[in-house]
Amino acid sequence: MQHPPLEPFASGFVERPDGARVYWETSGNPRGRPALYLHGGPGGGLGKGGYRRRFDPDLHLIVGIDQRGCGRSEPWAADDLASLRHQTMDNLLADIEAVRVHLGIDRWLLHGVSWGSTLALAYALEHPDRVSEIVNFAVTTGGRWEIDWITDGIAPVFPEAYERLRSLLRTDERTIEGYARLLTGPDPSARQTAADQWDEWEATHMSLGPLSTPGPLHDDERHRLNFATLVTHYWARDCFLPGDTAILDRAEQLADIPGVLIHGRRDISGPSLTAWKLHRAWPGSRLEIVEEDGHGGPRSAQLAQDAMDEFARASR
Repeated sequence: MQHPPLEPFASGFVERPDGARVYWETSGNPRGRPALYLHGGPGGGLGKGGYRRRFDPDLHLIVGIDQRGCGRSEPWAADDLASLRHQTMDNLLADIEAVRVHLGIDRWLLHGVSWGSTLALAYALEHPDRVSEIVNFAVTTGGRWEIDWITDGIAPVFPEAYERLRSLLRTDERTIEGYARLLTGPDPSARQTAADQWDEWEATHMSLGPLSTPGPLHDDERHRLNFATLVTHYWARDCFLPGDTAILDRAEQLADIPGVLIHGRRDISGPSLTAWKLHRAWPGSRLEIVEEDGHGGPRSAQLAQDAMDEFARASR
């Protein structure tokens, strides 16, 4: 059962050297155990703050960040295409560190969902001394095979939608690279058309989860354009990671960080193979495969909540 809704008690921006303004907010117990939520996407944003209900507000100091280029962070990527040159994994990790320092936090639990789980893992590998635990669900690691799976590999399951997805592209170009090209092109109308088509594809492959609803993944055109611009920017560049299995190859270095990995068996967007491989490579990690869930779901969210509460209580 989720914790009651709550509002932030503080929020603000961290100014970055390249001109980006990264939004942060804190809620829960100011003296509680720090926990950072990392949203999906790239470009998903914190939304209306439902993530806060996964944390016990008496036990946790809950921190949320709108990753650069989305949510309340400024500027939005689609509004300022020149800012994409600063959209890199290194800068995302530096943004997280800047927020940690700004808030005076020594170490924090990381809770990543989907793309946020890749970001949590990358941050932990670069700053292991700043991470107390990791709880990830809908696990991803940013590997090229994961990107090719979600853009092309599942085509046999959704052939009609895939045909529409490919209809905007040249026959010889990789799907993700073609959309990255269209979404940064000079024609605003063509960019929006590509964003709308991308959103339909995302909504289609997410449609098998227990919490899915019919219709677009994002309600407004501006959000669709920004989300698609950021996703394709990162995915077309292999998430700016040094190799297809960069995170898996270094997972043994996480041995001193307790970790819980939660993944839906029915997650067609990201097969449980990724979570299983990560678990095998990460000594001491715990893997929970949820038979009834897809890319997230109520049981996965509950298991994540339980794991975070368990970690917080154990540290008292």
